[in-house]
Amino acid sequence: MANHKSAIKRVRQNKKRRLRNKMRKTRIKNLTKAVEAAIAENAPEVALERLRKAQSFIDKIGRKKGTIHRRKAARKVSRLYKKVSTLLKTASS
Repeated sequence: MANHKSAIKRVRQNKKRRLRNKMRKTRIKNLTKAVEAAIAENAPEVALERLRKAQSFIDKIGRKKGTIHRRKAARKVSRLYKKVSTLLKTASS
């Protein structure tokens, strides 16, 4: 256990940050699952709408907040776009 006043404060801050980051990562997973569910249902319009929301949130978490690395955020968004574009190609054919 921490003994110094600054170390005690650091423990409190780390706990808050850990919970905040956990919440954000869970939200990323849920948004990703929502996009994939729309893809599975063969609903291109819904998938595009959910993709835009997911991309906005993932980019913000990667670039501004620093919860995940910016390249990991870009990779996640890129993979989602790839899946949705495949769905759009098959829907238009």
